[in-house]
Amino acid sequence: MPRTDRRPPVDRRLFRYSPTARVFVAVTSLAAVMRAATVIVMAVMVASVLGELITEPPARSLDAQAWHLWVLGTAVVIRVAATIAHDHYAHRAADTVITELRTSAVGVLTDPARTSSRALLRRRDRAVTVLTRGLDGLAPYLSSYLPALVLTVVVTPTIIVVLALTDLTSALIVVVTLPLIPAFMILVGLMTRDRTRARMDAMSRLSSQVLDLVAGIPTLRAFGRAAEPAVRIGRLGQSHRRTTMRVLRVAFLSGAVLELLATLCVALVAVSIGLRLVYDDMSLYAGVLALVLAPEVYLPLRAVGAQFHNSQDGLLAADEVFALVEDGIDGAVPLPATRAVTVAGAVIRFRGVGVRGRDGWAPDDLTADCPPGSLTLITGPNGSGKSTVLQVLLGLISPDAGEVRIGDVSVTELDRDALWAQTAWLPQQPVLVPGTVADNLALLGPLDPAAAITASAATGLDTVLGELPAGERTLIGAGGVGISAGQRQRLALTRTLASTAPLVVLDEPTAHLDAESEAAVIRELRSRADDGATVIVVGHRPALLDAADVLVATGEPVEARGVAGVAR
Repeated sequence: MPRTDRRPPVDRRLFRYSPTARVFVAVTSLAAVMRAATVIVMAVMVASVLGELITEPPARSLDAQAWHLWVLGTAVVIRVAATIAHDHYAHRAADTVITELRTSAVGVLTDPARTSSRALLRRRDRAVTVLTRGLDGLAPYLSSYLPALVLTVVVTPTIIVVLALTDLTSALIVVVTLPLIPAFMILVGLMTRDRTRARMDAMSRLSSQVLDLVAGIPTLRAFGRAAEPAVRIGRLGQSHRRTTMRVLRVAFLSGAVLELLATLCVALVAVSIGLRLVYDDMSLYAGVLALVLAPEVYLPLRAVGAQFHNSQDGLLAADEVFALVEDGIDGAVPLPATRAVTVAGAVIRFRGVGVRGRDGWAPDDLTADCPPGSLTLITGPNGSGKSTVLQVLLGLISPDAGEVRIGDVSVTELDRDALWAQTAWLPQQPVLVPGTVADNLALLGPLDPAAAITASAATGLDTVLGELPAGERTLIGAGGVGISAGQRQRLALTRTLASTAPLVVLDEPTAHLDAESEAAVIRELRSRADDGATVIVVGHRPALLDAADVLVATGEPVEARGVAGVAR
């Protein structure tokens, strides 16, 4: 979980994972030094001009004040130019820092050694929210809040020292009243933190529901239920609106409080200066200089308070990104060894395999043998860990108990790339990329033409190609958008069956298929097994039960229906 309860003003992890952030802070510090110097020069010049104009009649001509005015104008130009240049650089640097953090996080999420597919699925919706809209909220922190913080560290102490050298009384008033602003900022910040976290949660829930809705629109329309999720989405939208308005309400009120507080503090300094000028206890030059410098002491702190709320979304997202980059996601697979094994002819053995999930063990203490040249069916109730068994076999996740061995080598010791090169895998949600049907058929590598024709006939893809407007050249979108669920299943199944890999692993291969197509696919699977391949299938339909040589039950025992053996 992100560590937000005791967050420092500047998280050092930001500099660790973003080289641009280190350069940005250095440039911002230099700009703050220039800001402090120009503020002091401007205040001295204004005090000198006003003091001489009022107290020294010979100095009231423009020529007499030319030097002061030139220095004042130069200081103003330098300050304006430095501010514009820094703001421009700050926005560009903020975009670069966000890109670097996002790249680091995506690298962790897509690295099987640090994030398992099972854990990624569990954290997917939150990760999408954090890496998109969440991290975008870091821009105000980098472009506004962090520069204001650096100004507070550099400008405020410098001006207090100059003020003390000019008028000790005014400096003491500033030192006494200055802590009031951070105190109010802390009180308001505690309220903002909770409201910002609630807003992030609401946004995550809304994004998750909308993404699921968009993905399921074709199915909902097919069953005439496309309008039903609208009520749920409306409630989530209202929840997001309410939490956002709570954050904005606190931000506006706290901004007004900080402005009023800073104004009162400056007024105390001004009243003190005015009274001492009336009684001739200080010079006009010192009084004007102290009066000009006093607001500049509070200005950086006021800017920090004003930008604090804008940066909270980004800081919360950054905390989660830092935690993700440092720790990964629980359930990640450790880096594998480089051992290789020949899958062809090897017996695959599950020995006491167990994976702990949110709802308990699934599977739990699974022991079974999958001999080559046989069709092994893994079956059981929903949630019993059937798909998880395949992920353990393929090295996508590590079991919490037991092991899987191919021949005499544990899967956790294998080079996964070498194992996958000998495997044809059909997951429950087949991977289809934007492109043509032909591109997706050859996604895993060129197919043998004869094997492709045989597989297409078995799955019915040859008939589907005849129905598509451009045959194999038909364009489809990500996930197979543009063709039906059954057509997507036939396409992915053909790609798997046409492979010559000695290990064939399929998760619900006959889903979305009619009885005739299912029978043809099972015949092809039996043919692959009879040719010596190790075929492992997850399923529960009666035709698969009849065709299986070995039955592996992950939950309650099922009827064997004539298979060679049943394992649990």
